[in-house]
Amino acid sequence: MLNSARLLVLLEIARRGTIVAAAQALHLSPSAVSHQLARLEQELGVALVERQPQSLRLTPAGVRLAEHAQAIADLMAVAQDDLRAHSEGTAGVLRLGFFASAGLDLLPRALTAFSARHPQVELELIMGQPHELLPDLEAGRLDAAVVFEHPLDPWIRQAGRQGVAEVELYFDEPQLVIVPLRHRLGRRTLVRLAELDGESWIGTHGGSTGEPVLERACAAEGFRPRVRCRSDHYQVTINLARAGMGVALIPALGLADSAGVHVCRLDHPQLHRRIGVATRATNRNPAVRAFLTELRAAAGEVRSLLELQWS
Repeated sequence: MLNSARLLVLLEIARRGTIVAAAQALHLSPSAVSHQLARLEQELGVALVERQPQSLRLTPAGVRLAEHAQAIADLMAVAQDDLRAHSEGTAGVLRLGFFASAGLDLLPRALTAFSARHPQVELELIMGQPHELLPDLEAGRLDAAVVFEHPLDPWIRQAGRQGVAEVELYFDEPQLVIVPLRHRLGRRTLVRLAELDGESWIGTHGGSTGEPVLERACAAEGFRPRVRCRSDHYQVTINLARAGMGVALIPALGLADSAGVHVCRLDHPQLHRRIGVATRATNRNPAVRAFLTELRAAAGEVRSLLELQWS
């Protein structure tokens, strides 16, 4: 196999025209350059230079090999620049997971700023529930995942004990009650969950445990909700409530369109979501750090908006 260092020696000889000039360019002694050239000719079994008293000239084989050496030098320079960009986080691939309602405002805020500063980083976005995204994060198929946790359905402490996923929490997102406009609670701004006993509900399918948070919360209040329909798509839930099909719990991030329904704050200490990001401590992708900087800033903006609207 050809030695790349010796090829670069030949390339400098072709550029400079003499052993002495090539040695100066390579910061080597003339004897070291002559030795490398002789070794290269020996390995190839062909003369690469025609030596003359005051100069040397490349043979046709030497010219051809110098052309190959130039192509190799160009490729090495491209590789070096590419890897430098990867090491600085200005290029590469960033694979992100996120839950659906984070994709309405929080994640787009972060990605707008991130992409403006790192346009060469390729983004791969995967949507799913936290319990669906965590295995991909732990297996290295994701670099980070925007996640949530319900106090009534905790998983973060269990994930932390496994020593793979680390979760950084940003803010608490309130759960809101959605009722039709003509509902008996349609003029209220704050309700208790027990006041909704006997209502028809539009519920969700539940998280990793399979038992939806609504059922857990209602059980603690002493009743079982009558669930007419289940959907994890919040706009579908809002549309059904608008049609008078029932009441629902909607996280604040999922409230994109509240026209035709009434929104009440919920007086309950455990009905909220903790929003954050899960990463791997062993992940050395530098683009992750840059993304987390933008995500923290976006989370601060969203938290302020939620506090202003629902405090």
